[in-house]
Amino acid sequence: MSGTESPAARLQALFEGHRLTPTQRRIAHSMVRRAADVPFLSSVELAELAGVSQPSVTRFAVALGFDGYPALRRHLREVAPAEPAADTGSHNEYQQAVEAEIENLRHLAEVLADPGPVRRAGRVLAGSRPLPVLGLRAAAAQAHGFAYFAAKVHPDVRLLNEGGTMLLDRIDAAVRAGASALLCFALPRHPREVLDALVHAKEAGLTVVTVADSPFAPVAKVSDLLLPAAVGTALVFDTACAPMLLGRVLLEAMCDDLPDAQARLEDFDTRAAARGLFVE
Repeated sequence: MSGTESPAARLQALFEGHRLTPTQRRIAHSMVRRAADVPFLSSVELAELAGVSQPSVTRFAVALGFDGYPALRRHLREVAPAEPAADTGSHNEYQQAVEAEIENLRHLAEVLADPGPVRRAGRVLAGSRPLPVLGLRAAAAQAHGFAYFAAKVHPDVRLLNEGGTMLLDRIDAAVRAGASALLCFALPRHPREVLDALVHAKEAGLTVVTVADSPFAPVAKVSDLLLPAAVGTALVFDTACAPMLLGRVLLEAMCDDLPDAQARLEDFDTRAAARGLFVE
């Protein structure tokens, strides 16, 4: 592992190629979120961070090929020497939540140092006519925001932000109309209905592109291309600044592969001005 990689990237590389259980994926996700601190955490502290039992942490280390958690921690200290994260004890709970979200954005910036996956996803989505965009429950707002802007440059965007018995019908309708891909926003807690919908989409021949909170999210196994962006968990309800920003980055990449995107935007601006749509 390269010394120039971020602690989070080194951790993700360590986990790649291992078949992890849902509990182990939860531990891995927690470690990535607190990558700078993990080499200094005890197994009990990591268990508390991930919301699992201490024996689960031990089994996780063994699943990665180590004799136990102490061996895993020694390995992390050797490959990613770093100082513990700065003490934020003087910050109140609201400031700490903002700081945690800023760290999520920093991690996203590190991931985007390799723009290849986002560019590939942009090409796939730009080529789908129509383009279904799926997001249920906590992820519905992300899907709605993406679909709102995407409709300004893409000729046929279909928002799927409500579950129920008609969801699979709407996916089938998109396939019959010529869709080749589906974009999914998947955030905790992950509804079983989303997993079922993605399985159905893949069986129908769609390429599934997913923006999720972690490379180890349950939707990873049913996604052809997964783009991770962590959510904040410091408040009562999760915060999703990084997934929202990643959605906008994905929009940018999609625009690059839509040759008439600029013309569509200019046409919209002309019509909006004629209607007095916005207060300047």
